[in-house]
Amino acid sequence: MNNPMLLSIRVTPNAGKNLVQKISDNSYKIKVMAPPEKGKANELMIKLLAEFLKIKERQISIIAGSTTREKIIEIN
Repeated sequence: MNNPMLLSIRVTPNAGKNLVQKISDNSYKIKVMAPPEKGKANELMIKLLAEFLKIKERQISIIAGSTTREKIIEIN
């Protein structure tokens, strides 16, 4: 079984477009059009990241920063 991978994510909600930008091996900037309320921005961020990394959404967990722009994501 693979070890989980941790990623540092900076999310910008209410952006003009959805965008995933790789900054370094373990760091990404993600812009989402969703508002930061009721988890909408987090849900869209997970969906976009899963598509970008070509993995399933259920493999992604927010382990820190669920209510902030700076997040730590675990990939299983």
